[in-house]
Amino acid sequence: MSALRTIEELGDVRGKRVLVRSDLNVPMEDGVITDDGRIRASVPTIKDLAGRGARVIVCAHLGRPKGTPEAKYSLKPAAERLGELLGHEVRFATDTVGDSAKATVEALADGEVALLENLRFNAGETSKDDAERSAFADALAGLADLYVGDGFGAVHRKHASVYDVPQRLPHAAGGLVAAEVEVLKQLTEDPARPYAVVLGGAKVSDKLGVIANLLAKVDRLLIGGGMAYTFLKAQGHEVGNSLLQEDQLDKVRGFLKEAEERGVELVLPVDVLAATEFAKDAEHEAVDATAIPADREGLDIGPRTRELFASRLADARTVFWNGPMGVFEFDAFSGGTRAVAEALIASDAFTVVGGGDSAAAVRKLGLPEDGFSHISTGGGASLEYLEGKTLPGLAALED
Repeated sequence: MSALRTIEELGDVRGKRVLVRSDLNVPMEDGVITDDGRIRASVPTIKDLAGRGARVIVCAHLGRPKGTPEAKYSLKPAAERLGELLGHEVRFATDTVGDSAKATVEALADGEVALLENLRFNAGETSKDDAERSAFADALAGLADLYVGDGFGAVHRKHASVYDVPQRLPHAAGGLVAAEVEVLKQLTEDPARPYAVVLGGAKVSDKLGVIANLLAKVDRLLIGGGMAYTFLKAQGHEVGNSLLQEDQLDKVRGFLKEAEERGVELVLPVDVLAATEFAKDAEHEAVDATAIPADREGLDIGPRTRELFASRLADARTVFWNGPMGVFEFDAFSGGTRAVAEALIASDAFTVVGGGDSAAAVRKLGLPEDGFSHISTGGGASLEYLEGKTLPGLAALED
């Protein structure tokens, strides 16, 4: 991969209109932001540019609207929170490239910041039709003199604001993207060993590519969460009503065989919390992972597995963790995820939390974010990088 230009290399930005593609895709309930982690992560680059006298135009998406405005996906709450974090008003345009956007940008003075409405309110942002996406990119690029890509959570998407706009303007990677790439290089190019990866989350299918690529690189692979039950089933065990992807069993058997051949230690749960139903107050008990009752479903790794996983992480020098160990949103089934997080915090290793639900869990469980070497803002983007894929948004930022 070629070098990414940094925002310092843009030179004097005073008076220049700088379009910053940030990642403000935060969880909301009834218009209230429930986790502002991604907004906080976007602040340093915006503050840096504004502090150097740039007229900063922030653009981002929220949720998955279908190319037309939907009130529940408005970025207005994000504009207000961004303003609080910056310590000054963030002007808000009520459209993406229309009259409000043009007027808002026109009114910016040096050092001021504006946020455009949700990019995905315009069908051109995500269109697979090159002409439609290109037309939107032209309009977006027309608002600015320079482009800064800082929305790491979106760099794996071939979207107008991520891929097409930087081809139309002098561009650079923001501090967040540069830091994410540096960390991912550390995980892929020459990691300190032992190198352990902990994968969880619901589906094996979401992690197929990353498992296939990491088997050649890691010393240990620890599997928890809903995806563990497909591994247990592949070994011939009863998994009851637990989450299971039958169509992935052959693929998983292949992973088990390859891990053995490569000498990779593949660690699966030895016990699970088996519940009578999927509910926060469900009756449950710890049972052997090889003997889950037919009428129960595993909702978390059990106490012996928590100890096992912690012991297999204790001497690691590099750890990447992506995906919760159980249904951490329910307090009764958050213990496994907490145990893995605390093992990483206690470790002397270079520890990376791979964004998405793992990052959300760290914050929900009230754990110190500075207890980890790095918490990624991009779950899907991190995984695709670790799969060895070319990410369109990074390719567009290369010199």
